[in-house]
Order: sequence, then C-alpha cells, then structure tokens
Amino acid sequence: MADSFDVIVIGGGPAGYPAAIRAGQNKLSVACIDEWKNLDGSYAFGGTCLNAGCIPSKALLESSELFHRAGHEFKAHGIGLASLQMDVAAMQKRKATIVKGMTGGIAQLLKSNGVTALQGHGRLLAGNQVEFTAADGSRKALTARFVVLASGSVPMPLKTAAFDGTQIVDSWGALEFDAVPGRLGVIGAGVIGLELGSVWARLGAKVTVLEAMDAFLPMADRQLAGEALKQFTKQGLDVRLGAKVSAAATSAKGVMVQYTDAKGEQQAEFDKLVVAIGRKPFTANLLGEGTGVVVDERGFIQVDGQCRTAAANVFAVGDCVRGPMLAHKAKEEGVMVADLIAGLYGHTNYDVIPAVIYTAPEMAWVGKTEEQAKAAGISVKTGVFPFIASGRARAMEAPAGFAKIVADATTDQVLGVHIIGPMAGELIGEAVLALEYSASCEDLQRTIHAHPTLSEAVHEAALAADKRAIDMLNR
Repeated sequence: MADSFDVIVIGGGPAGYPAAIRAGQNKLSVACIDEWKNLDGSYAFGGTCLNAGCIPSKALLESSELFHRAGHEFKAHGIGLASLQMDVAAMQKRKATIVKGMTGGIAQLLKSNGVTALQGHGRLLAGNQVEFTAADGSRKALTARFVVLASGSVPMPLKTAAFDGTQIVDSWGALEFDAVPGRLGVIGAGVIGLELGSVWARLGAKVTVLEAMDAFLPMADRQLAGEALKQFTKQGLDVRLGAKVSAAATSAKGVMVQYTDAKGEQQAEFDKLVVAIGRKPFTANLLGEGTGVVVDERGFIQVDGQCRTAAANVFAVGDCVRGPMLAHKAKEEGVMVADLIAGLYGHTNYDVIPAVIYTAPEMAWVGKTEEQAKAAGISVKTGVFPFIASGRARAMEAPAGFAKIVADATTDQVLGVHIIGPMAGELIGEAVLALEYSASCEDLQRTIHAHPTLSEAVHEAALAADKRAIDMLNR
C-alpha cells in the first residue's frame, strides 16, 4: 500500500464513497478509510445509510406495506386470502441480503475506480497527515495533498431514556427486532420515528409516538403536516404531541415511560422503546492536535459554501457539517469537493434539496413552504390537487393526500412543491428540476404529462394555482 495519495477520504458512507469514486474518475490517487462495523464485527462500506438506515429501513417498509395491503386492500381488488402470516425472520433475512449486496457493491465500485479501500479508523493529524489504524490495531502514517472528512453522524441519545440495546434501542436496534412488539413506544415524531413506527404498526404492533414539540412535523408545510397526522391517526398510530419524557425504567414486564404533557404527569408501558430524537455529528477521535479544523459547539465541522474547512486543503462533507442530514445532500457535497480538488467546476444548490418520508402515504417536499414564503414577504398563490381525483391513484387504491404548489403570485415562479400521497418520493424529482431551472407554474402547465399517471397531480396542482385545473370533479 502506498503511503502518499492525492486525496484521502475519511468515511465510506454516502458522502465519503462518492467523493472517493469521483476523485478516482478525475484520475487522482485516492484512499478511502472507513470504520463501520456491523453487529457481527465485520467491516462494511456504506455507512449508516446502507448498513443501518436508508436501505434496510426501506426494505422493511416495503415488506410491511405489502403485508398491510394484503390484509386491508387486496379484497377490493378481488383477491382473497385464506390466511395471512408474517415471517419476521424471512423479512429480516431479505433485508440483510439487500444490505450485503449494496455494501459489497460499494467495495467493488471503489476498486473499479482505482480507490485504495482501507477498513479501520482514520484520524487527521497536522500537515494533512492521516493516521490509519487497521483492524489488527497496527498503525500507519499516510499523507495526502487533500483530505476529505466524511465521518457521518450517530443517533442522539436521551439522558432520560438511555439505550440498553435490548428494550430501549436506537434506530439501528429498531431495524433488528426478531418479533413484532405488542406495544411499541417511539420517542420522536421525525422522519426516523415515523418510518420505524410505521413498519411495526403495519405488522400489528400498537404504536405510541411521543413528541416533545407541540407541532407535528414543524419543518413541513402546515397543510401537508395536518394531512399526515390525520392519515397516521387513521392508521392507528397514537401520536402524542407536547410529550416530554422525564424517565424510562426497564423491567421484566417492559419499559415504563414517564412523561409530561398539557394534562400533566403521564406514564405509558411498552414492550420496546425506540429513541429517535435525531442524530449528531460523529467526530470521535477524528481530529488530532494542530489540524486547524474548527468544530462548533454542536459538534459540526465548520465549512464554507464549498465545504472547505479552516485548514488548508481539508474539506468536510455530509452529516458532520451544516445542513440537512440527508444521503443525497451528502453525495452531492462529496462529488462537488472531488471536482473542486481536481480543478473542475463543483456546486451544490442547497435551496433545492428534497426531503422524503417513506411512510404510507409518502411525503416529499422541496423549496419553500407556504408559511416560509409569506414570512419572507412574498405574495403567494397556491394550487392543490387531491389524489382522490387522480385516476391512477384511485386504481391503485391509494387516494389519500395531495400535491401542492406554492408560487410567487407576481412572477409565477414556483417556490415550493409539497406532496403527500402514493410515490411522493418519486414525484418530487420533477419538482426539484423545476426549482433548479426557476420554472414557472405556466412551464409546468404546458408540460405534457402522460395519462393516467400520478405525475398528473403535479400538473393539475400547477393549473390549480391559476384556478384552471381540469380534473377536479371528485374534490
């Protein structure tokens, strides 16, 4: 193994491995160091996203949704089932197979792009030196012209409900249950909490979500958040807002949780408790003395708009820096930095980063909410099209939700798009493109959408902004 490289990337998750691959494509010599370990102690590239986040959660969401649909929707299609059973072990095996295939694919991509893949711990030292500690404990000093820090994030703990790995678990633990909990408590009604709660609720768990904030999904458009809460309540999720957890005690009977809300002191007992209150940057033993890299009071590495740190030739990308903790944001930052290092053009448009929550119905949005636009002093117009008026959605037995467009009433420019409904995560791509190119409502109105498709909802929402929607008969 060489001791010197053009670029060393510390971290092999959705920020680090794209940075390493693009640097390799740019004909630079690259090493990518990653220390992720699975529960069996094996190393794997892909970070939290591929190993214990995005990919395994989507695998379980898909399995649980199919089970739910078989029990609740198939009859409407004329499909009868004598009995319906869920083999949790088989579901978990499928998930593990998908994860293994994806992480193995990352290792192959690194190799095929000339990246030296190193599994172990990387630590930045002064003068762009990197100390690499291998699995056997041996250490080696490496040097690079440029270093990219992509160390990711970890679940945020809650002092009043400490993880024990069995009854009180983090998001990774909630992906590994070997049986459906009878009573599942989830602390946190954010993206992770809602997705994990949905998985086990569909399989039969009685799910209670405790959210400290008084508002549901405060980062989302208020109309979308209201519809989401209505749908989750209809599905049986017990979402309790303004519920601040003060203690959690485990016993042979389960987990007793103490919390306060508007009614005063409350308690609830669960078989399992998932703490999903967010994530924090992971920078443990990442920086040695004298690196010049600055970390703020919340643990984030400080960077400029192009992810440069205060240290010369050292960049930081992904969850360990400011901005939303999203895999696609991390990927674009990694690619941007690799191109900048190579002297090429690199850019990430932070104004058009989509967000997706993979529940059923799915939620996705990009750009400004109606509330944000009004707060900025913009005169807005909105268009909403309900999926109950979509022929494709009706045929899919998925009529819940809507597509909403927020636009500047004066210039007609689209400012934000907010979707709750079937395949919202796929539909948002058109909206991201529209915002990237400063499209107007008229641009979307004059763009032909195939019929019958879900994407027509975006088209009709654009028309509805000018009170010109065609297919609103069933509203």
